[in-house]
Amino acid sequence: MTLDQFRSVADRLLEPFVSVADRVGLTPNGVSVLAMGFAVAAAVAFSIASPMWYVLGSLFVLANGWLDLLDGALAREQDIASPAGDLLDHVLDRYADILILAGLAAGIEAYALGFAAVTGVLMTSYLGTQIQAVGLGREYGGLLGRADRLALVGIVGIVAAVYSAPIIAGAGVVWLLLALFAVVGHVTAIQRFWGAWSDV
Repeated sequence: MTLDQFRSVADRLLEPFVSVADRVGLTPNGVSVLAMGFAVAAAVAFSIASPMWYVLGSLFVLANGWLDLLDGALAREQDIASPAGDLLDHVLDRYADILILAGLAAGIEAYALGFAAVTGVLMTSYLGTQIQAVGLGREYGGLLGRADRLALVGIVGIVAAVYSAPIIAGAGVVWLLLALFAVVGHVTAIQRFWGAWSDV
């Protein structure tokens, strides 16, 4: 979880955006829905899988990630943070993850690999919240957090736009990214489960 350690830096960078969002009357839930819209746009762009659309998809992913940070900061600024808002944010984040990875998989027609990547990402998130639900705290351990995944998707989208040739054994950069998410996602889920199980 490399990028999560820079959360305080991101919070400082968010301050002017929070102020603008507050002044124009945006709500945290509205920002969450807007972030979801960018995830849908990213999925469509990646599914087209042409250089221009890969670049646009990367920009949409960046917007999704930035707005995902903004909604929480705005809720704190407006002093309206609530369990309902947190639930909406988490649900939309999971749908965004599904859509973005599905779009990448559709673009290269690697549906089985896309399924493995999606389930890995979802199980990572599920284990974190389920461990909390049974009263064992909140488990954030693992190799790739959501911020890391979104950053990698954005970078890979740009790389795919300028270099479409296979890299290893006929696999292109998007295929390799999905394989990474599939492997790391399931390994992280098992790691979280074992860590919580050991604390029981």
